[in-house]
Amino acid sequence: MKNLVVPPKAAEPNTDEVGHEDELLRLLAKQGRRVPIPVFLTASLLAFMAAGRLQHPWVAWLWLALVGFVLLARWRILGGLFANERLARAQKLNVAILLSAVNGVVHGASAIFLPSLDGIEKAFLSILLLGLCAGSVATTAGYRPVFLAFVLPALVPLSVAWAIGTDTREHRWTELSTALLIVVFGALLTTLARDAFQLFKESFDIRRQQAELNRQLSAALDAAEAANRAKTRFLAAASHDLRQPMHTLTLFGAALTMRTLDEGSLQIAQHMSTALQALGAQLDALLDVSKLDAGVVPVRPARFSLPVFLQRIDHECRPRAEGKKLSLSFDCPADAVTETDELLLGRIVRNLVDNAIKYTARGSVRVSIREGTEGAGWALHVHDTGAGIAESEHDRVFEEFYQVDNPERDRAEGLGLGLSIVKRLAHLLGLELRMRSTFGEGTEFSLDLPRAARASSPAAPPAAAAASPSLAGVRVLVLDDEEAVRRGMQSLLQAFGAEVRLAGCIADAVALAKAEAPDIVLADLRLRGDEDGVKALCELRGIHPTLAALFVSGDIEPGRLQQAHAAGVRTLHKPVPAAVLRDAIEEEIRNGGRHDDNHGRGSTPG
Repeated sequence: MKNLVVPPKAAEPNTDEVGHEDELLRLLAKQGRRVPIPVFLTASLLAFMAAGRLQHPWVAWLWLALVGFVLLARWRILGGLFANERLARAQKLNVAILLSAVNGVVHGASAIFLPSLDGIEKAFLSILLLGLCAGSVATTAGYRPVFLAFVLPALVPLSVAWAIGTDTREHRWTELSTALLIVVFGALLTTLARDAFQLFKESFDIRRQQAELNRQLSAALDAAEAANRAKTRFLAAASHDLRQPMHTLTLFGAALTMRTLDEGSLQIAQHMSTALQALGAQLDALLDVSKLDAGVVPVRPARFSLPVFLQRIDHECRPRAEGKKLSLSFDCPADAVTETDELLLGRIVRNLVDNAIKYTARGSVRVSIREGTEGAGWALHVHDTGAGIAESEHDRVFEEFYQVDNPERDRAEGLGLGLSIVKRLAHLLGLELRMRSTFGEGTEFSLDLPRAARASSPAAPPAAAAASPSLAGVRVLVLDDEEAVRRGMQSLLQAFGAEVRLAGCIADAVALAKAEAPDIVLADLRLRGDEDGVKALCELRGIHPTLAALFVSGDIEPGRLQQAHAAGVRTLHKPVPAAVLRDAIEEEIRNGGRHDDNHGRGSTPG
């Protein structure tokens, strides 16, 4: 059947017609099973009437037996005709034509009863045959060979019988007129059959084209999904390869700033650190997308006060707005409380406000919360008086790496992942995100938030860390397959006072752990060959079950992130700021190797 989707060429067989014939055989088989019972019941009534009029009643019953035999034969043969692999398609159609002709001959033979019947009975016989012929337009799909094979032997004898008439000449003109009308009716049915078959072919073509379009759409979807998976793998590999040297630079840079430097050298080190932080922020955007695609971002809903929530957003975003001389305002009812993941919602709102400030040259950015429709919840709006977005761009702004007004790919404008992350986070939280924008007039984003009765009691603030925390005396085992990263980690951790052991593979790490028990292991997720950080940690905890651990990795491949999340170990993503690394090590050691759900927080965007 593959040839159905190839347009026929002049020198090749008509593949469309081949397809029509197959479909026609299916239809004939289906109709051959539907009509026998009602046709036989009607024929039985006719035989009963004729038996009472004929000199030899057995003729009527013999005719009825022939009708039943032919109907049963058609039911059996047509039902298995299409599946018969021994016959060619043309042979199957010839069988169908033959069966139709036999059926027509048997029904047409009832015309011999006509002279013996009275007026009403003659009308019944005529209506029966004409009705069967009319019905054959549908049951044969109007296919002329099969249709005519039934109609001609059924109607011609009837027309001849009416034309011959009876011995009386009183209504001769009526009989002749009836014979003529039967011929005209047969011609009309032939025309209708031709139109029906044309519609049948057109319907078949439409269904075939629809099936081909569905096949093409399915292939396109498969290709798009494959491309998306390839993109994810590429970004993961690229991110890992970029993060490794960046992490090394960050480690050496942090170690450098902890040394005694002259003012000029210190400024250079600080500028280098600032540049690395900016580049790290862009790579973190890629990481957030991968985390969301991997499904490892946990949602922890809780009730919280929206005014307090917006105050924090205001505190973080106002300096940037004031730097551009924009008016930044927040408006929210004092009693507004919602229940969702505050951390993830904060990431959504910060992205929206940052975008509004970024693309507004003058005017204002306004964040407001109002009661939703019919008081069902809260509606959060972020409105700006910026450049606005043309209608043709409305769908594209949520695509990854797409920026409306940054054709030069200015790195200061980011990577174009903000709204893509916002859309993913909104979907994760089950929130409807809407955008309304007019080019030249500004943009407004809206979110529907659930309403909650009251806010949860705020958690007690964490105890302030010491001004200069130290890792003095802490034994750290660093497992990373890259020499530069190991040396960078060693320089930084030794600057914090830690005792550092370095391993490039699982075997080396196990040997070091057996020689001297470490307090914590810092393992990369991706190692050489088939080794990885999860396998390494399993072997190390086989020696020291309560060993504290952190994954420090540049890998953002979704499968790897899921694996790390399932292990219940906190993951820090390269490049890791020195203070973050130090604080994480201290926290894991304080936990004493205990591992709970909170250790997955390193996988949460924002």
